[in-house]
Amino acid sequence: MSNIYISYSFTVSPTEPTIEILIAELGDAGFESFNENEKGVIAYIQKKDWHGDILDDIQILQSDEVTVTYDMEEIEPVNWNRVWEKNFEPIEVDNLVSIRAPFHKNKNLKYDIVIEPKMSFGTGHHETTHLMIQHLLDLDLEGKIVLDMGCGTGILAIFAEKKGTKMIDAIDIDEWCFENTLENVERNNSHNIDVYQGDASFLGFRKYDIIIANINRNILLQDIKVYANCLNHKGILLLSGFYTEDIFVIEKEANSHNLKLEKKLERNNWVGLKFVIL
Repeated sequence: MSNIYISYSFTVSPTEPTIEILIAELGDAGFESFNENEKGVIAYIQKKDWHGDILDDIQILQSDEVTVTYDMEEIEPVNWNRVWEKNFEPIEVDNLVSIRAPFHKNKNLKYDIVIEPKMSFGTGHHETTHLMIQHLLDLDLEGKIVLDMGCGTGILAIFAEKKGTKMIDAIDIDEWCFENTLENVERNNSHNIDVYQGDASFLGFRKYDIIIANINRNILLQDIKVYANCLNHKGILLLSGFYTEDIFVIEKEANSHNLKLEKKLERNNWVGLKFVIL
């Protein structure tokens, strides 16, 4: 029997960075899927995890600087694969990389990554994925040890392996993302990716040549210190999941942990930054 969901359709103003903050806070409250649109975002939570006061702790809804309205409804059991098939568009980067679902046509680019989006691809942040792919395209990954932190569907870990990495850890705190990454790793015949469920506290004394973290501003600010401690000499930290106006605070925190900004990419007000450990 399919699960019953509650959906909230939020209309927000201004949209940036309100949507990003709203998604992050809703995710902490138990919402497990999000579809962004021009006016805001639709958020989904299983009825068994929902309660009438669930929005009381969503701080962005109390802010005087933004306007947020919403409608709520209970929705019948959904064929989620059909939902994502309707909404998920393939991603192409620099005419070299194709990221597509099984139902999309293979464009026969140099790198072809097949992702079953399911619910862990519901954030709609195609820009950040694009930016991180661009950074990885410019790097020599042959024989490198890599971490994909907040791996989501496993896109970036899978692409990194296709570029010759020696070993990759893919980690996400969300159980659905963890399971989806396992499925996508198998789907792409990846053999050097280990998938774990957890957060930055899981890393301990592990060391990496390259760390990829495509998450959100607040989590990144919290965990940059951990990432810096896990980088090998001259290691590289790739960060995305935030807006151009967040660059200053991200760079300031990174600098305090001996990380120097080396390259910046922007796409539709989203940013991807490359730092090198000093």
